[in-house]
Amino acid sequence: MTATAPPRPNRPFRFTREQYYRLGELGFFDGKRVELIFGEVIEMSPINWPHRLACRKVAECLDAAFGNAAWVDQGGPINLTDSEPQPDISVYAGRVEEYTDHPTTALLVVEVSATSLANDLTTKAELYATAGIADYWVLDVDARELHVFRDPQPNAALEATAYQTHTTHAPGDTVSPLAAPGATVRVGDLLP
Repeated sequence: MTATAPPRPNRPFRFTREQYYRLGELGFFDGKRVELIFGEVIEMSPINWPHRLACRKVAECLDAAFGNAAWVDQGGPINLTDSEPQPDISVYAGRVEEYTDHPTTALLVVEVSATSLANDLTTKAELYATAGIADYWVLDVDARELHVFRDPQPNAALEATAYQTHTTHAPGDTVSPLAAPGATVRVGDLLP
C-alpha cells in the first residue's frame, strides 16, 4: 500500500510591495481604501465621523507632546517590508523633509478603532511588534479607552513577535509616549 501525501492546505498569494504598487498603478484599487498587511491586500473600512474626529484630536495632542522633536503624520503609509499599513497616526523622528521615501519605522503608531478593534488588537499589534515599533496605541472610541502596547519580543510559542506589555487606560488617565517621556497625554483629550 502506498502512502499519499496529505492534501496541501490552501494558502493566500502574498504580494510584494512592488506588486502592490503595480496593481494600484493599473487601477485595481480605484475607489477603494486598501493597505498591504503581511503580503495580503486588505480593504479598509469607511471612515466615520467619530473616527475622523478622534484622529484629528490624537494628532493635535501628539504634535504638542513631541513639539519639533518629531513629525506627526495622519493616514500615511509606512514601509514594513512585506506590509504597507496606513496607520491612523504615526510619529516619526526628525522632520518630514528628511525623508525621501516612506518611513520604515516609527516612534509611535496609533490606530483609532471605531469599527476595527479586533483587528487592531491582534493582527495590527503583531504587525507593528514584528516591525520593532516600541510604542503602539489603540484608541477604542466605543469603550472610551486607550490600549498601550510596548516591549515587542519574539515569542517562540506563538511563532511570532508580540508585545510583552499591554495596559488599558480610562479617559481620566494620562500616558507618556516612550519617545517623549517628559510629555503627558490625557486619554480623554484623544476621544471624540
